[in-house]
Amino acid sequence: MNKLILTLFFLSSFIFAQSTEKNLQNNSFTFDVTADMRNYAEPEYHSSEYFLGVCEAIKSVGKGEFMISPGDIDPPFHVQETIAEVLGKDYFWYPVLGNHEVETEDDMNFLTKYMASEIPNLVNEGPQNAKKTMYSFDFKNAHFIVLNQYYDGMSTEGLDGDISDSTYIWLKNDLEKNVKQFTFVFGHEPLVSMPDYDNGRIRHVGDNLDKYPEHLLRFMNLLREHKISAYFCGHTHNFSYTEINDIWQIDAGHSRGKGDEGARSTFLKVNVNENDFIIDVYRCEPNFIDYSLTHQIKLD
Repeated sequence: MNKLILTLFFLSSFIFAQSTEKNLQNNSFTFDVTADMRNYAEPEYHSSEYFLGVCEAIKSVGKGEFMISPGDIDPPFHVQETIAEVLGKDYFWYPVLGNHEVETEDDMNFLTKYMASEIPNLVNEGPQNAKKTMYSFDFKNAHFIVLNQYYDGMSTEGLDGDISDSTYIWLKNDLEKNVKQFTFVFGHEPLVSMPDYDNGRIRHVGDNLDKYPEHLLRFMNLLREHKISAYFCGHTHNFSYTEINDIWQIDAGHSRGKGDEGARSTFLKVNVNENDFIIDVYRCEPNFIDYSLTHQIKLD
């Protein structure tokens, strides 16, 4: 009898260990980040030297579960077509509103219609008049928040980049209900502009969220209070990662290939694990077609 009990104990321990390992593996996933490919997904640039080549490189190294693009994605219908063509129609693209999309009625109409379809794993829609351009969703052990930095409480196109009172209140409510281990926040404009990690180029100094310092401070205090994992942005076309007052800012650079030769075209693969996440940074080679892993950033 004692032998039987001992055997059952070891068997149950083995099953528990296997189950725990499987759960740990099930919480691991990867997602892709591209930004600021604007204009270079249009038909006249449908070659591997531009955004098409970024998608081809993502496919080559292994696509993630989905893609998020923090702004300047116009015309968005060409971006979405290119993504579907290369990475598949079942590979979902989560767009983030940038300053150039709000300038064009056709872009806004497409994005509103595109996001009016079911958003996978949706948690919260945005506030009134921004329901389809501001939203949050969950995936496994992570919570994702997409901000519309041009929403003034009335109109989607009411501001230059800022965190308005209405956006702040919506974000605060969303964060207070979140229970996921990792929280990733996405907006087009940086907290502050940082130089490109590799060549030091800097753009948009002083006209990002720091243009409105009181709102920026309030926003950063909220992110810090809720211990977000990282804030992803674009706008500058320069890749960088910087810890700013205990907040990790990840600027995804640009994904337009040779469309901007001032800094290397970039895409990110974010590998989320049980207790940490690692960002693989891929940047283009001088031929503007091949992409190489240039940096690995481990954050926890």
